Amino acid sequence: MTSVWLRYLTGADIDSLGITDADIVGAVEAVLADHGHGRVVFEPRTHLVPDNGGKGHFNILRGHLSSKQVSGVKVVGDFVGNFERGLPSEMALILLLDPDTGMPRAIVDGTMITEARTGAMTAVGAKHLARPDSRVLGHIGARGTAWWNVVLLDSLFDFAEIRVTSKRPESREDFGRRLSERLGKDVRVCATAEETLDGADIQVEASRLTEPEALVRREFLRPGTFLVPYGTISALELTLLDDIDKVVVDDWRESQSGNPRFGALRPQLNAGLLTADGVHAEIGDVVAGKKPGREHDAERILFWHRGLSTTDLAVADMILARAEASGVGTMLPYR
Repeated sequence: MTSVWLRYLTGADIDSLGITDADIVGAVEAVLADHGHGRVVFEPRTHLVPDNGGKGHFNILRGHLSSKQVSGVKVVGDFVGNFERGLPSEMALILLLDPDTGMPRAIVDGTMITEARTGAMTAVGAKHLARPDSRVLGHIGARGTAWWNVVLLDSLFDFAEIRVTSKRPESREDFGRRLSERLGKDVRVCATAEETLDGADIQVEASRLTEPEALVRREFLRPGTFLVPYGTISALELTLLDDIDKVVVDDWRESQSGNPRFGALRPQLNAGLLTADGVHAEIGDVVAGKKPGREHDAERILFWHRGLSTTDLAVADMILARAEASGVGTMLPYR
């Protein structure tokens, strides 16, 4: 019988490949255009909530990229208290599959990919929806995805001022220090959400709340603000959408799916304050040129992304191609 091998790529393998910020943003922007043109199969995410006393849950994401002819599944944990064990809150594995035979092609460490593709989604959204002259970034949260939000946004905008905060003083101070070293510029560490966000041109909320709390309020928004909230538990003032001119989502179906507690705008959805008629576009339609993005400087635009399996697959497939060309990874016998 025909032997089957698959490639296993660890985080260290991925680090050795020299993947650039532009590589990641480019892969995500390309697959978003494919979304807009209907060249993907995008299945609803599901959740697995173990009987673990509320310590965390798993997200299962599935998809197919027609342009790349690759299918795949990602399983990612979301365990808020992992910092106490020195572990990332989100750890993931991605299985890449051949859609013609069903043969497994690769198992890829998805932890960095999850973080980086999330930051790239924020960055691509800003590229199409923020003011091009945005100079001040305000960011809530210091988890892994937060790092990539700031790094990839700064690669596009070269901010004059970056403000960051998080709940724990030690995490925000360390986050600001590491960012300053990476970016080669001062990063202002703030004690409160108000100090971080008020008047910032681009505002990102990536908090790790356990109960809803209005960290992001209407009074912080100015004409021209671009806001990206994506914390698992809502951190938005309930009436904030009253001051938003355009709402863009990654996928409207996914905005409504899953546990009704999870999602930055779930309280607005549950209260009937956000409906299909109130959504300007999905980001794929904007990137594909089917819907306009920002149309004037004064617009206040909110972009809510929950995570597309296709962006995970696009980045993982790009990494796999680089690994195959370089002979990186461990080959495992499947049969």
